[in-house]
Amino acid sequence: MSLNRHQIREEAFQVLFALQTDSDADLATIYQSIPHHDRKEIPAYLQALVEGVSEHQGELDQEISSLLAAGWTIERLAKPDLVILRLALFEMQYVDDVPTAVAINEALELTKTFSNDKSRKFINGALGKFEQQLEK
Repeated sequence: MSLNRHQIREEAFQVLFALQTDSDADLATIYQSIPHHDRKEIPAYLQALVEGVSEHQGELDQEISSLLAAGWTIERLAKPDLVILRLALFEMQYVDDVPTAVAINEALELTKTFSNDKSRKFINGALGKFEQQLEK
């Protein structure tokens, strides 16, 4: 069974969230612990997202910090929201075949699954602000 990109993003979120929780965790072990990850092969897009977000985390976090309201720091963000923002910003900037609108919509879908309505509004606003910066 092959996964669609939405399912792969959900798995990428789970892997990145696990790494956020325990930065010393073994990546292979995390991949195997994902519930419907009973196959041997890890989808290439899943690896690209996890490795890309991990590799660019410093700059992604700087971008997220610049999108926050005055007085807010990245440390105050709920961990799921931080991971979702990293994923979306990575796709918006580094994945050529994912339109910005799709990256934002997917982030909002992940928020429905892994966060809450208040976070959904925050993430939508932050990504909308970033999209306007990209267009300039």
